[in-house]
Amino acid sequence: MVTLKVSIVLHPIMTELTDTGIRIRDKAAVLFFQYGLKSVSMDDIANQLGMSKKTIYQYYADKDRLVEAVVAHIIGHNQDVCNVGRRTAKNAIDEIFIEMEQVLEMFRSMNPSLLFDMQKYYPQAYQLFLAHKNNYLFGVIKENLEKGIREGLYRKEMNVEVLTRFRLDSMLLPFHPDFQSKINVGLAELEEIITYHFLFGLVSEKGYQLTLKYLKERKKTNSR
Repeated sequence: MVTLKVSIVLHPIMTELTDTGIRIRDKAAVLFFQYGLKSVSMDDIANQLGMSKKTIYQYYADKDRLVEAVVAHIIGHNQDVCNVGRRTAKNAIDEIFIEMEQVLEMFRSMNPSLLFDMQKYYPQAYQLFLAHKNNYLFGVIKENLEKGIREGLYRKEMNVEVLTRFRLDSMLLPFHPDFQSKINVGLAELEEIITYHFLFGLVSEKGYQLTLKYLKERKKTNSR
């Protein structure tokens, strides 16, 4: 569930990229998603692009700046995609299903260490992520809960503030190293399980029947 616009202050080098700068950023993103942030070196990125590190440094002063550029771009892209999904959703439950598909698509190709690496080794990039989480994601989750209550699809007696914060943190549970080590389930599957658990805890009787309808449609679509 993830349209509040988060204000992100970018390093100057991130704001105006040439085609080469974009190509470097996008290749780095692919490698970071596949292998994690820490294990991918600037040499690896240069080799994949068939260019020298010196060329990369003309666009990004160091790896920290490159990681920041990748994170800022991914956040912006995901917000844009999510905003489209929210505008087209028929109701609050439909919105959750639409956005769950978007999240699962991203998680299927994401290295589980990505968030941990960011927090530990790239604090400025992590601050960008926290701004996204605590402003954009928080606002959208809260708006969805309030919308569902108005539509009669969610239980009106629930505490919106508490459940917003619960959802915000539970979405990121699959990335916790301690949790990962005890669960033999991939990121996408785990996020799907958590989302369904959260949704069934929200819904009214009317919302429950609609959720079952969407589940049936989703299974039918995915089985094709």
